[in-house]
Amino acid sequence: MALDLARTLAEFHAAGRSDMTFGGPVTPGGTAIDVTALHGAKTNSLRGLRVRSGYGLGGKALLLGRPASVTSYFDARGITHQYDVPVRAEELETVTALPIMVDRAPRVVVYLGHRTQVHLGDVWYDAFLPLVRRVERELAVEDEVRRRLAGLEPATRPATSEVALTRADLRDISDELAALATLVQDETLRARLEEVRCRVEQGRTPAPPAAPGAGRAIAPPTGLAAREIDVLAQVALGQSNREVAASLGLVESTVKSYLKNAMRKLHAANRVHAVRLAREAGVID
Repeated sequence: MALDLARTLAEFHAAGRSDMTFGGPVTPGGTAIDVTALHGAKTNSLRGLRVRSGYGLGGKALLLGRPASVTSYFDARGITHQYDVPVRAEELETVTALPIMVDRAPRVVVYLGHRTQVHLGDVWYDAFLPLVRRVERELAVEDEVRRRLAGLEPATRPATSEVALTRADLRDISDELAALATLVQDETLRARLEEVRCRVEQGRTPAPPAAPGAGRAIAPPTGLAAREIDVLAQVALGQSNREVAASLGLVESTVKSYLKNAMRKLHAANRVHAVRLAREAGVID
């Protein structure tokens, strides 16, 4: 799972004003939770704990697919108590377990713990909804990126049959990978997307002829996607982001993403600098 769990726990910690947050991914098949991250912990007693579905508070939330909470953990009758020892080490009293779902399947469980007994109301729960929805979207985007990568990678290898992708097909794939990269927050996954996109670009762009006596020709090291070049070409004409969007049939936020990616790849300080560097690299007129 590529989700930045440490950052996510810190955000839940702030939103819930809890003493501690902890949690981790749900195992394949939804049979257990692996507690892999802690925020605000006094000990490491909960780190590495595997909570089975149906057992303890988190296991109950996992089984039901909805939040579960107890005001007095050690006196609670609605849960089993296999995990009392590590919970007691953290001196937790009021504990809530929030399962984060994607396509109605639990993917992550986040616990929020208070070291005093706190009566939580609906307003407290409502504060988490935007954060829960955002994490759900992040997980869904990462799933879609991996699914598309799995489908695209064979197409980037040398063809072994008579059926081959056209340059237009490869351009579409490259553009889609560039757009997906703008949605992904995880740096490792974004780098993987860029790697595959570069392989697609190598297959899309014919290698320039080698000079007499020279070795292999080397393509300009910009790594720009086709749509990023299109955007830079329009910016070079003096168009605003809104005008570029109208010219290319895109929404303005997408134009901003392409331009931001192009500036990063060119190491440009601003859009004017990016245009100049792209011209020097020979990718736009």
